This record gives sequence, structure tokens and C-alpha cells, in this order.
Amino acid sequence: MVGAFRLVHAVNYRALLASDIEIVLRLMREMQDDDPWSVPFEESVVRGSVQAMIDDPNLGRAWLICDAERPIGYIVLCFDYSLEYGGKGAWVDEFFIEKAYRGRGIGGDALRFAEEMARRERARCLHLEVNRDNPAINLYRRHGFQDHERYLMTKWL
Repeated sequence: MVGAFRLVHAVNYRALLASDIEIVLRLMREMQDDDPWSVPFEESVVRGSVQAMIDDPNLGRAWLICDAERPIGYIVLCFDYSLEYGGKGAWVDEFFIEKAYRGRGIGGDALRFAEEMARRERARCLHLEVNRDNPAINLYRRHGFQDHERYLMTKWL
């Protein structure tokens, strides 16, 4: 019975390597067309930030979201420490899936993956920021993120 359940497109996650920086920058440029950052996208600065994170995993981790071997998106977790939130926190700092792959359950799968990776890092909560007019806000709410009226969403882990 095909109509009784939602088909989820299977993807895999590959840890971002220095050799993948050009791939993730291409995906970031696509995201800028879709949902631009609140600060200017300066490729040389972003390139340095990605490299710093790869060099120092205490800052964060990033993964390419792949359909077989083809990168179709990426997700980035960054870390902080907050007394308000009880210690180490993780942020979904970047999250993007190419338009052609949206609506197939990949976003929800990627959020579950990020949550599991945050748990492995012993984070107590998972945050994300989202523009109020971004349609993905409904996906985030379905996955347990709560609005604080500060453009901050949190899921306690």
C-alpha cells in the first residue's frame, strides 16, 4: 500500500574533509540564493572558517549529505557552552539540501543524524536559527525544536 506511508529517499553522511571544501562552498552558494545569511557571504572568510573547523573538531563537525556518492547537501554542528542550557550545546549552524531532493524525508533524516551526533558529543541541547519566513521552520517544529521568540530554537537532549 504505497499511499499508507511516506517514502524516504536513502542518503548517507560523509564527514567533511579538507578536500571537500570546494564542494561545500558550492552548496553554500546555492543556499545563499535560497535563504541568505544575515551577514554577507565572503567566500575567502568562509573558506578559512571551514578549514579551521576541519583542523579543530572541538569547534564543530560537518558532513556532506550524499545520494550514493553525489553530494546533495550538508549539515554542520558547532559547539558552545552555556550555563542557561546546562553545559555543552550543539548548534545546527548550517543545513542545506538541494531543491530537487526536498520533500523526500531527507531533511528529517538529517536532523535525526545531527541529534545523534550531538548526543555523541555529550551536548545537552541542540539549537538552530532560522529565518521566520523559511518554510523549513515547520520541519524543525515537527522534530521538536521550540521557538523562544529570540529566533532561537532548542531541542533538549
